[in-house]
Amino acid sequence: MAPASSSDESRCTPVPNAVSSRGSLFPSFELRYWGFYTDATGTPAELDATMRAHAHVERHIARLKDSGLCRFPFTSFRANANWMMTVAMAADLLRWFQLLCMDGAWVGARPKAMRWGILHAPGQLVSSGRQRIVRIIDGWPGTDTLLGAYRRIAALT
Repeated sequence: MAPASSSDESRCTPVPNAVSSRGSLFPSFELRYWGFYTDATGTPAELDATMRAHAHVERHIARLKDSGLCRFPFTSFRANANWMMTVAMAADLLRWFQLLCMDGAWVGARPKAMRWGILHAPGQLVSSGRQRIVRIIDGWPGTDTLLGAYRRIAALT
């Protein structure tokens, strides 16, 4: 039996041109429905805002796990604490790099996609005649994205 202060609310949002791969409470091509059950007090709008904020936190935790937080490679607590701090700083730096220097789909890409699509690109940064030259292998899929990011970094500095 649910407490007296419980509320059972549902929410619907428009679905962009394609049907979601996730299941829906009611089958519909225009709207996606889902509900939540909670014993927290508040209006449906306040409760929905709380749920959305929590989803934001879960996305951040997923990014940290993609960056190496899901494993602790050392037997020492202190070494693992340092590892965790290093992973958190690296994840923050990567996220700021995405927000400031990337465009298109790369802005919201997960760290694993960034690692394989952008950060593993074979290339060199060469200084010659007081100029910095970025050399990337011809035909590499992320060449335009990398050069655009490099231009944005140069504009920021």
